[in-house]
Amino acid sequence: MNAENLKKLYGSTPESFRQSVEQALNQSSHPVSFPRRAPVRRSLRLALVCALILALLTAAAYAVFSPRVAEVFGAAYGPAALAHYHRLGVKFDCIYSGYLADAAQAKLVQQAFALWPRAFKVVDPVLGDGGRLYSGLGADMVPAMYDLCSHADLIVPNVTEAALLLGDPLPGVGSAEQAAAQAARLTRIAPQVVVTGVAGLGGGRYIGCVGASRGGEGYAVKTPLQPRMFHGTGDIFASVLVGRILQGNVPQAAVQAAAAFVAECIRQTPEGADERLGVWLETALPKLRQE
Repeated sequence: MNAENLKKLYGSTPESFRQSVEQALNQSSHPVSFPRRAPVRRSLRLALVCALILALLTAAAYAVFSPRVAEVFGAAYGPAALAHYHRLGVKFDCIYSGYLADAAQAKLVQQAFALWPRAFKVVDPVLGDGGRLYSGLGADMVPAMYDLCSHADLIVPNVTEAALLLGDPLPGVGSAEQAAAQAARLTRIAPQVVVTGVAGLGGGRYIGCVGASRGGEGYAVKTPLQPRMFHGTGDIFASVLVGRILQGNVPQAAVQAAAAFVAECIRQTPEGADERLGVWLETALPKLRQE
């Protein structure tokens, strides 16, 4: 989304809607205000709007954890917002989905795919890990995610999610060769696939990803295994992967950059840090600019 699109969205937002959004955010633990007229801080204002748009487009997912968001916006907000942005002529280079709480949210992402067919469509099919479906997800979420993945250009499942999408036995694959075969089968669903979290490589000294493309060659990328696990590393991996592809990298190079960045984030995180709070990625961010 470029600056012109953001200005269009900001300028066309009704005052009543702006006030309701500001009120909801100010009631949170991180109050936010919206500058009305600040030409010298235009980039800051646009950044705030960008953050707002991202927050609201994912409000349905956060509503699972924050009743206040659900109360303020309601379930109808997502479809109405997408339709509104489409009427404004806003263009998206990429639409990328992560955690979705139910089948209705998966349908919302499909609606976005349909409204912007030229966007690069990426699905991280968050369903489970460690050989089991995440608690809180209903049995209908696996077929709903399968359907969503069938509309994507790229999917990024871990080994558990790949098994769930394919109907394979859990806990999933146990070798790089099995993961490569699994990735190739997943190209029947989406044209590009990256399966993450492939363990046991190099005698357990490496962890890797395997990629496949419909009608193309498969590939594997491995990095030294970090003996620590943190929440959110899969999200970081997929985000860097998508960013690199949008910059023009071929998928294998993008996967390598994403894997290396996650490894660096883990290295930069002090021993004893709470794994639930994720890695300390801020100190690793300059690495993305150096490559």
